[in-house]
Amino acid sequence: MPTTVSAADLDLLRKYDTPTICNVVELFDRHPRTAGYMDGRIQCCYPKLPPMVGFASTATFRSSAPARAGNVYGSLDQQLEAFAESHGPPVVVFQDIDSPVAAATFGEVMCSTYKRFGAVGLITSGGGRDLDQVEALSFPCFTNGTICAHGWCHIPSVNVPVHVGGVLVHPGDLLHGDRNGVTAIPVDIASATAHACAELVVAEAIVLNYLKSPNVTVKGFAAARNECKAMIDALAKRLKAR
Repeated sequence: MPTTVSAADLDLLRKYDTPTICNVVELFDRHPRTAGYMDGRIQCCYPKLPPMVGFASTATFRSSAPARAGNVYGSLDQQLEAFAESHGPPVVVFQDIDSPVAAATFGEVMCSTYKRFGAVGLITSGGGRDLDQVEALSFPCFTNGTICAHGWCHIPSVNVPVHVGGVLVHPGDLLHGDRNGVTAIPVDIASATAHACAELVVAEAIVLNYLKSPNVTVKGFAAARNECKAMIDALAKRLKAR
């Protein structure tokens, strides 16, 4: 069972939007169709950026009270060191453990730091700030909102499972995100998913192209849908048999 994803396959995944990735992952029938992707609490900050693809570098975050001991950013060094162990480009994933969320998880300095050390994006169940400055970095971010201050921010734990947007994210999980949201891709089917996207797009184009044609009819529309379905069913059969 594959445990890594080639750079070529990661590049291929970046060519497709997250809904297409979700549609292909569904064809493997690995889990319910309502599982594996983050819910509507997690919103894309920069919808015009291309898809983000990378491996989760997880941490928890708290800002409602001072850290009991140590440097508040001490765990940041540990987090950056862990990037070297990633199987590919890291995506920083924070679970804000305050309830309610008290302050922003990230700002310009943190995102500049993460990008300089190789991260390709950030996801937090908390808030963000410095949105204009971070947008200038072309650094994808996904949050549960925007908060202007950082409070007593500190990172209690690094490289632990975190719960964000209804998804349990483990260190090293492969994530794909764009303006539509964020989904996980099981690593062992990542390559097959990347290569199946083109076929799914062709199948869906049958219906879309018919709808652009002159003199459409319900009968013709049904025929296009059936042709599309047959292609997708055949693709699903091959993917599940691999």
